Amino acid sequence: MFRFLNTLMLTSVLAVGALAADYKIDPAHSSANFSVTHMGLSKVRGGFGNVQGIVSYDPANLAATKVEATVDVSTVSTNDPKRDGHLKSPDFFEAEKFPTMKFVSSKVEKAGNGLKVTGDLTIKGVTKQAVLNIDGPTDEIKDMRGMKRRAAAATTRINRKDFGITFNRVLDTGGLMISDEVDITIDIQFAAAAQ
Repeated sequence: MFRFLNTLMLTSVLAVGALAADYKIDPAHSSANFSVTHMGLSKVRGGFGNVQGIVSYDPANLAATKVEATVDVSTVSTNDPKRDGHLKSPDFFEAEKFPTMKFVSSKVEKAGNGLKVTGDLTIKGVTKQAVLNIDGPTDEIKDMRGMKRRAAAATTRINRKDFGITFNRVLDTGGLMISDEVDITIDIQFAAAAQ
C-alpha cells in the first residue's frame, strides 16, 4: 500500500511538472503597439515589430512563470516616415544609443480570467516597474509542424516622462501637442518544440 501511494504521488508530481513549458516568442506573429493623444483631439497609433523573448509558463504554479521580452526600437512605425524618423531621434527613443526596450517579469498573479504580470520595463536606458494586464494565455495547441503554441494579449499605461521621453510643444490654446500617458498593447504568440 505504501509503495502504491508513493508511486501515485510521484505520478502526480510528474504530471503537474509536465504542464510547465519554456516557449519562445514568435516575432512573425507578435507585436507591441502604442497610442498617444495628439493635441488633445485624437489618438495617434504606432507599433514595433521584432518582439523576441522567452515565456516560461506553468499554469499549475504561476509563481514559477517568467516572461522576458525585448522589442526592436528601430522597427517603430506610425505610417508616417517623417514622424517615425523623429521617434528614433534623441527627442524620443534615441534608437541608435538604445536599440531595444525590455520587460522582465518579477511576479505573476491570477487576475479574474487572466493574469497580472509585474516586472521591470526598460525604455531608453531607464528601468521602472510596470504592471501588464494579461488576457490569456490561451490553451495550448499544436501547429502543422508539431510545435506547441499559445498566445496572450497584454495592456498597460505608462507615463513616457518616467522614461526620459519629455519632448513636447505647447499649443496656442495652452494644451500640449502630445499626451504624457501612453497606452500599450502587446500581442504575442509563443511556441515550443513538442516533447
